[in-house]
Amino acid sequence: MSVPKTGYFTHPDCHRHDMGPGHPECPERLDAIDDRLLATGVADALERREAPAASVADIELAHDRMHVAAIRGLGLELAEQIEAGGPPYAQIDPDTAMNPHTWGASLRAAGAALAAVDAVMAGELENAFCAVRPPGHHACRDRAMGFCFFNNVAIAARYALERHRLQRVAVVDFDVHHGNGTEDILAGDPRVLMVGFFQHPFYPYSGDTPRAANMLNLPVPAYTRGMEIREMIEDAWIPRLEAFKPQMVFISAGFDAHREDDLGQLGLTENDYGWITWRVREVARRHARGRIVSALEGGYNLDALGRSVEAHVRALADL
Repeated sequence: MSVPKTGYFTHPDCHRHDMGPGHPECPERLDAIDDRLLATGVADALERREAPAASVADIELAHDRMHVAAIRGLGLELAEQIEAGGPPYAQIDPDTAMNPHTWGASLRAAGAALAAVDAVMAGELENAFCAVRPPGHHACRDRAMGFCFFNNVAIAARYALERHRLQRVAVVDFDVHHGNGTEDILAGDPRVLMVGFFQHPFYPYSGDTPRAANMLNLPVPAYTRGMEIREMIEDAWIPRLEAFKPQMVFISAGFDAHREDDLGQLGLTENDYGWITWRVREVARRHARGRIVSALEGGYNLDALGRSVEAHVRALADL
């Protein structure tokens, strides 16, 4: 019997995307994760793999063709402007900017999730964590926003359905912000169940009214603590997930609901993230042969991020 393995997908190109000095979604986030996993020995238990670049055709499983072309074109235009002495960044919205490496990093971020799906479906790995940036869950079908350009988890979920012919997949989103982009792309698709909690009212000021029956949103007020979240998950998420019987589970793994993270005002700790992951893993083992693909979303306090990802990966890898 093969030993269950957890994959760790990343790529150096994900470091090269940068949105400017002082931006919280910075390359150092990946360093903080790597350093923590190495220092604690968790890295030794993971199978590290280099993320390939996603194809445009696969990205278009979840995104409008014009949106994909616009992001690519902006990157090329920006590179030309920089050569001519222009500014080093192109602003998408007040929070979101591109540099010449954003396109390549975005292809690797999505590609990590797709390669993880392939490896898990092939039985090479039981589950996987994708340490990638830019994150994805605010990226809508036809719009980049909230630090996100392409929706890594939504692309991977559609890929599992279309390319691997799965009939049911679940998306679990535990970022402090509502995964409005994932909802935009997957709402109304009966093959998908999406469950999430998030601070509300808070950016992106959505999610309090689900857009379709396959969306189970748990908006919570600022200063909600981990034990309250755990109770809500037991009462709401778990029965729906058990009834849905997903054949694969995707996690939008945001760690900015940590009590030390200044971008939100929720009160979770790394132990809560470990518990949530363990609970989701139990569902996946019952219904999906343990198949989970998790992708990094938020988490901006570097120390808390490293500890939280460690707890998340420990639960995935049964350490």
